[in-house]
Formats: sequence, structure tokens, C-alpha cells
Amino acid sequence: MPLVTTKEMFEKAYNGGYAIGAFNVNNMEIVQGITEAAKELNAPLILQVSKGARAYANHTYLMKLVEAAVIETGLPICLHLDHGDSFDLCKSCIDGGFTSVMIDKSSLSLEENIAETKKVVEYAHDHGVVVEAELGTLAGIEDEVNVSAEDSSYTRPEDVQEFVERTGCDSLAIAIGTSHGAYKFKPGTKPQLRFDILEEVAKRLPSFPIVLHGSSSVPQYLVEKINAHGGNMPGAIGVPEDQLRQAASLAVCKINIDSDLRLAMTATIREYFDEHPDHFDPRQYLKPSREAIKELVAHKIINVLGCNGKA
Repeated sequence: MPLVTTKEMFEKAYNGGYAIGAFNVNNMEIVQGITEAAKELNAPLILQVSKGARAYANHTYLMKLVEAAVIETGLPICLHLDHGDSFDLCKSCIDGGFTSVMIDKSSLSLEENIAETKKVVEYAHDHGVVVEAELGTLAGIEDEVNVSAEDSSYTRPEDVQEFVERTGCDSLAIAIGTSHGAYKFKPGTKPQLRFDILEEVAKRLPSFPIVLHGSSSVPQYLVEKINAHGGNMPGAIGVPEDQLRQAASLAVCKINIDSDLRLAMTATIREYFDEHPDHFDPRQYLKPSREAIKELVAHKIINVLGCNGKA
């Protein structure tokens, strides 16, 4: 099975009341952990690559890793550019075999965002590739994305219909209370997603796939593991999983997951060296970290996304 776009999987997700996990990848072990979990649970999958990951791992290496995942799993897998910041970057990924790209010009004015997004959409659609765009700006830091709380803004529902009609984008990332990164909410606070905004957007864009970025939600078992090995994470961090599951049951068809993967991998490596300080074989500490990613992805597929058995 070749790489696929998100068109069919989003149609099924919207009608089925679940979301597809979009997991950021950087190396072989991360790809393996994600795809092994998805295969066991028969879940459709989006593997996404940021500008920073592409620079770190090299486009060709990442492509071959994802191609290997398709061969090994037989799953419908989409390869997506996360937070593309320019037409040239999107074009390079399209020309290089990606089946989906995001152009993020959400920091610009509405008119500028429309113009830049439309340019990418026209090129992508000419090459059979789908495009995600963004309205509203999420706070937080993740890879190339760095937005202060003061500069963040909720998506304006009154803008979404015009934006989608004028750009022709295939999915839309909106800001309803999530934020990038792991350490983003004060201890003791419980974030509340703006479901009123999501519901109003869905009314204005019926049957249109909505995307949530910044949806880290670190499970309690992982918090305890991090703290047991040198971390200082004060309780579960991120958007409560029940809220994410509720969003997935509505118009949200794609939920991005990145920071949780990094935390799972790093916590496991820390744990390994606490127990084996003299070991030096990378296979010995990367193998359990791969299993930790697999465990986390399975947890997300079942408890947050609800896409198990939907491939």
C-alpha cells in the first residue's frame, strides 16, 4: 500500500466520531514505536515531520523510514509536514513525496494568511497533495514554533468559512485552548477547551475536518516515571484526556501528539541509566524507549483518539 492522503481517513473519522493521531517522528525508534502500536490496534495513522525534524534527520532518511513502516504494517499512513512556514518548504516536501502539508501563516493578518495559504493549496492540489492551514495562534514552544501567551489568540468562528472557501484548504487547525509544549499550564489548574468555539466552527463548516495542535496530555503513569528519575513534573500536565476525546467525537479529525512522545522516550532513557550507569550500547537503552513510545501511542489511540480498529 502506498502512502495516502488524509481525505478518506478524515471522512471516516468525522462520520465515526473519532480522530486520527498525528505523531511527530524524528528517528527510527520513534517511527517503530508508533507504527507497531498502530498495527496491533489496527489504527489509521498520520506520521508528521516538522521543519526541525527534517533538518535533523534528513528528508531522504525520513522518507525511507516511513516507507518501511508502510511495508511492515500494511496500514493506511499519511506523511505530513507539520507547521510548514513557507511555500518553498511545502513545495520541497510535496516534490519529495509527502502526501499532506501544513502551511502555517496564522501569525499574519487574515488577508495575508489567505493569500499565502492559497498559493500552497494550488501547488499541492496540482500534485495530488492535501493542505492543512491554521486560524488563530497557539501559545507555547515546540521546534520552530514559539508564541508568547500575549500573542496567542482564539480562532474567530466568523472568519472560518471565508478562509476555507477562499483558500481551498482541506483541513483547518484552530485555537480553542490547547498550547504547544509540555510545561504549559500552572500546577493545580485544569485547562478547559472552548467547545463553544469548536461547535460554532462546526456549524459554519459542516462535515469539514478540524485539527487540534498542542494537545499534549501526559498520563499519570508517565508523570510518576519522570519524577522517579530526576524530573520535576507536578502532576498530570496538559489538556485533560476526556476533553480531547470529546473534541474527537465532534468535528476534530486530527489530534497532534509530539511532546508526550519525547517525554516517554527521555524518561525511559533516564530510567535505564539510573539502573545501568556503566552501559554504553545504544541498543540497550533505545529498545526500552521504543517500547515506552509504543505503550504511550496505544494509550492515546484507545483513550483519546478512539481510532482503534478503524484502519
